[in-house]
Amino acid sequence: MKDCIFCKIVRGEIPSYTVYEDDVVKAFLDISQGTPGHTLLIPKKHIANIFDYDEELASEVFARIPKVARAIKNSNPAIKGMNIVNNNGQIAYQSVFHSHFHLVPRYTSHDDFGMTFKDNSNKYTPEKLKEIQQSIIDNMGD
Repeated sequence: MKDCIFCKIVRGEIPSYTVYEDDVVKAFLDISQGTPGHTLLIPKKHIANIFDYDEELASEVFARIPKVARAIKNSNPAIKGMNIVNNNGQIAYQSVFHSHFHLVPRYTSHDDFGMTFKDNSNKYTPEKLKEIQQSIIDNMGD
């Protein structure tokens, strides 16, 4: 895609701090550095979000995430864990509409990154959960 910032990075039109690249993906430091080592892994092919992947590309891209994650973790003995985040759609905080995975190293529970999940379990009966479950199953497709 001509105006996509990540496509421009793939084409070499915008410089990046690349940590891994092959024929399928490119991984480079996020310039925001949520924590030191914060890396983005993107497919070289322009894919807007998770909903646009086919099984083959998903397999190829996802298979590379552990390799990059291990390299990041091994790069600094202070790294104790990692969040791997993929936002899809503006409502889910996607700001660049070229699929990308954030690999965010975690050093302490008080570093510069946070995620919280609210416990809404009191709002869902077993019947409602079964209804949601069945709706997803019915839309699974091939």
